[in-house]
Amino acid sequence: MEASFQRARRPEQKTERREHILATAAELAQHAGVARVSLGDIAVAVGLAKSAVLRYFGTREEIYLQLAVREGTAWSAAAGAALSRASGYSAAATALADAYADRPLYCDLTTHAETMLEHNVSVAALRVYKVWAIDTYFTVGRQITVACPQLSDTDGASLVMAASAFVAKLFPLTRPPEALRQLYDREPEIARVFPPFRPTLQRMIAATAAGLPSTH
Repeated sequence: MEASFQRARRPEQKTERREHILATAAELAQHAGVARVSLGDIAVAVGLAKSAVLRYFGTREEIYLQLAVREGTAWSAAAGAALSRASGYSAAATALADAYADRPLYCDLTTHAETMLEHNVSVAALRVYKVWAIDTYFTVGRQITVACPQLSDTDGASLVMAASAFVAKLFPLTRPPEALRQLYDREPEIARVFPPFRPTLQRMIAATAAGLPSTH
């Protein structure tokens, strides 16, 4: 929703403007992909100069890093709710995979977290993100151990980290560029080599979980 004021002066107006910037950046990323959205795109969409946007966020990467925390918190809640009903490696893997597959924006943010979003941001912004990420790994990790008693808390956190690495590799396959789509249309045997996202992610997480106790 567009702000009803031109210049944010009061604290509540500044909060509203920040939320508007975040919501707009999220919407742009859902359509074009995180990597293709520039600071200029966000500024134009919210009706501000780039310098005005930078009064609220240090960089374009900081905007998306904050969105990663927000989207990841929602992912964690969904995964935790599903894990509370899960039992065994396969069910736990399904809980994690479904929570990811149902949140494509978070998958896209996860794909670019280490390679893009952690660059060109302040130490303070990085600390907020990293503290949140570590807490999320262990919070969801402990919930995994309830469903999979063979795993330790460290195993659970490691499984969450592994799941995010699988997402970073698999999710881009769901958004091939135009030239690649044309190739797949012409030669479907090439397209068939690349597996569907949700079931492949589930299978990779389950296989990793089953192998973790043997590393003790």
